[in-house]
Amino acid sequence: MNTFDTIIRGARIVDGTGAEPYVADLCVWDGKIAAIEACADASASEEIQAHGLFLAPGFIDAHTHDDLHVINHPAMVPKLSQGVTTVVVGNCGISGSPLRLSGEPPDPINLLGDTPDFQYPSFTDYVDAVNRAMPAVNVAALVGHTSLRSNHMSDLRRAATAVEIAGMKKELTDALRAGAIGLSTGLAYRNAHCAPTSEVEALATALEDVGGLYVSHIRSEDDEILEALDEAVGIGQSANVDVVISHLKCAGRRNWRRSGEVLERIGSLQAARGLGCDCYPYAASSTTLDPNLVDEAIEIRITWSTASPEMAGRTLAEIADLWNVPQVEAARRLEPAGAIYHEMLESDVQRILAHPATMIGSDGLPNDPRPHPRLWGTFARVLGHYSRELNLFSIQEAVRKMTGLTAQRFGLEGRGELKPGNFADLVLFDAHRIEDRATFEAPTRAARGIEAVWVNGTLSWRENATTGRRAGRFIARRSS
Repeated sequence: MNTFDTIIRGARIVDGTGAEPYVADLCVWDGKIAAIEACADASASEEIQAHGLFLAPGFIDAHTHDDLHVINHPAMVPKLSQGVTTVVVGNCGISGSPLRLSGEPPDPINLLGDTPDFQYPSFTDYVDAVNRAMPAVNVAALVGHTSLRSNHMSDLRRAATAVEIAGMKKELTDALRAGAIGLSTGLAYRNAHCAPTSEVEALATALEDVGGLYVSHIRSEDDEILEALDEAVGIGQSANVDVVISHLKCAGRRNWRRSGEVLERIGSLQAARGLGCDCYPYAASSTTLDPNLVDEAIEIRITWSTASPEMAGRTLAEIADLWNVPQVEAARRLEPAGAIYHEMLESDVQRILAHPATMIGSDGLPNDPRPHPRLWGTFARVLGHYSRELNLFSIQEAVRKMTGLTAQRFGLEGRGELKPGNFADLVLFDAHRIEDRATFEAPTRAARGIEAVWVNGTLSWRENATTGRRAGRFIARRSS
């Protein structure tokens, strides 16, 4: 008789490839999947009866800002509670490491934490800290362009010099050798917007030799989105590396219903370069408050403000009326601040979500005192609302977007697919009950329908609570 650590019996297996579900037992030994078959004669120290439930690879959050949260709050309840077992950090050009601050963190690095939180001047410092913390989820990390700029430039509102670029490139190369999976940029933000294409191209050359990715919060997600897509793909082509477009959207009323032409451009660019994108399942975004992004045609709700903390939860329009000033001026007075922008059209969100190249990324902000509900609800919302209720895609396609596609795109070897030999990152869920419960009014409510979560074979979530057992680790780039 074979003996295993864990046997999950009679589950409907959704393997992460997009294949039809099938019923089988799944056996775990020493942190990995040992068998997927009928194991009636086998035994285990932990057995779960899963009849009627779906078993999938642990969900991979393609776009997070959990850089410091995985260390400071290693229980990672917002992610574990919705079935996430791996997070990709360092997006939008902002990474918790490598970073050396001489004062307050510049916008939008301040989304990640306060000055005392940034304690990882080298990437190896960060890797060591993650492994010491042993968070409840695995961590793969990008290096942020704006973080590199902050290390080497005293003024971020200009282009970098050749000497500064050389310093940034060396630091990026060191991080890639230590296991970083690529470079991210946030060229739409004020502290990176002055970086010309040539600056990013020079840094991206460090990616080719190691097979790193270029991940881009593109320069414009509104009127000039097509030009911004061309720029991002051109940077990838110049370095001969694959490209991921972060949180693809058509922002602002003027750009509603443009998702068709945007996806057509994505399709044409895919032929020239390995290209993917991620998306969150909501028609509202969330980031720092930027007066340049103020559009009185959309609702903007303040989530935090250093200058006027009492205004958190109010709309910018309400605050402007209260102060008897234009909304742009109100935004200036509130800075530094965070906001939720209700700027997308639901039909555009659905069209982008359904595209075969689209991965799922929450883009949640764990340090926000009033976070966007995507932090707690993204993955359950994809399965419950978009797959089950709207039938936008099948359950196996939903799972592929959250697992196998993401693991393949980011080079996360041994994850994202249920097959013998792979790591036992697993989520057991009730497809009939699963739903996101986080709302804009109550944004920290945990999802319903996640029955159990295993990370590297360790049962970490059961019966709507953490088990207290954490087994996450830093995941280095495949070729490192």
